[in-house]
Amino acid sequence: MIRRDILKGTLAAGAALALPPRAFAQAMPGTPRDRILFDIARRELARAGNAIWKHDIVGIADFGLHSAKPRFHFVNLERGEVQSYHVSHGQGSDPQHDGWLKQFSNTEGSNATSRGAYVTWEWYKGRYGTSVRLGGLDATNDAALQRYIVMHHADYAETSHLERWGRLGRSNGCFAMGTEQFREALLHLSGGRLLFADSLGLEEDGSIQPVPELAMIDRRPLDFAPRPSISGY
Repeated sequence: MIRRDILKGTLAAGAALALPPRAFAQAMPGTPRDRILFDIARRELARAGNAIWKHDIVGIADFGLHSAKPRFHFVNLERGEVQSYHVSHGQGSDPQHDGWLKQFSNTEGSNATSRGAYVTWEWYKGRYGTSVRLGGLDATNDAALQRYIVMHHADYAETSHLERWGRLGRSNGCFAMGTEQFREALLHLSGGRLLFADSLGLEEDGSIQPVPELAMIDRRPLDFAPRPSISGY
């Protein structure tokens, strides 16, 4: 399944949603990209079911864009707003270190980013300081817990690093963000919310960023695996 098909299906599904009567007289907020993100957020919440217990804000990491672009979207469904920040991908997904994600992996030791839906659990103090624990809900990311895939702050995800190198540094597969941006994630995305990661390539005008020729993006359909156990923390 290619990104264009995914987005086409998302838009069609969004058009079929029942809207309150007054909504027909109002323009939808946000950019064309934001409106697609709203539909993706609703679709993934429905797909996740009761694995997610807070439905107000959804995080969408779009690894189809270069790491220099703000590609981590906080989709606030209650307020109809989208805020976008920078996020790093794994070094195993970008061995050339050119800022483009080339491949996903769910394999332990790959140091790669995994695609799919995650539930955000509690924050804790660990190797990377304050971090948000994640549980993978798909067969493509169900090893997140044993791989220690989390959200955390990193110096290589700061704006100063981007300004110097023209790209962010790489993580070991975690969702690494700058200090201020991670603070937003810590406050607004932890505690039972949905984080969805994929290669969408959505530009602000709703167009799709072409995938680099060397990219080998895994676009197999996503199927839910059993929710990981949180015992033993």
